[in-house]
Amino acid sequence: MSAPRTLEALLKRHGTTYAAEAGIRLRDTPQPLYQLLVLSHLLSARIRAQVAVAAAQALFSHGLRTPRRMTDATWQERVDALGEGGYRRYDERTATQLGDGAQLVLDEYGGDLRRLRRKADGDMDTLRSGLRRFPGIGPAGADIFLREVQTVWPEASPYLDAKALQGAERLGLPTTPDKLLRMAKDEDPAVLAAALVRGALDKG
Repeated sequence: MSAPRTLEALLKRHGTTYAAEAGIRLRDTPQPLYQLLVLSHLLSARIRAQVAVAAAQALFSHGLRTPRRMTDATWQERVDALGEGGYRRYDERTATQLGDGAQLVLDEYGGDLRRLRRKADGDMDTLRSGLRRFPGIGPAGADIFLREVQTVWPEASPYLDAKALQGAERLGLPTTPDKLLRMAKDEDPAVLAAALVRGALDKG
């Protein structure tokens, strides 16, 4: 199959962002941006992506959609919601990190991650460093957040990180962002990135 056909098939099969899969209607507003931070944290652990998405959905279904609601919840309530989503291996540590991270969002940014964006002022290294201050958000978590948020933070676009390019290489596609974007034509770079990451992780 030619590279353009391969990419077309990949986008048809996997052309959904992880935020959309988790039910986050991503906009440049405080609540969905915070939800994306939580999802990025969960996805960055060594656990199947489907489990991380299910755990995020469980947290959100229990009303833990804002940093204030996350800090108001008890540690046990966070553990229980994570367990409900199947996120059991890391549930206790993650419940602590989610509480501490939510408090940091409140203390440093008044509950609004757009303040982090404004502070970075278009500098990706500053933005990445700011994200990594949150407990549980390491290099992988920061990459996940930036891959997804580029839909609403255009200064981060195109963001095709090493994991996305690994997927491209595995599928025999170009491994430079410019070539991939040209081949994908008008596709949202966040959708392209998510599809490529799934291509990297797909065991099929």
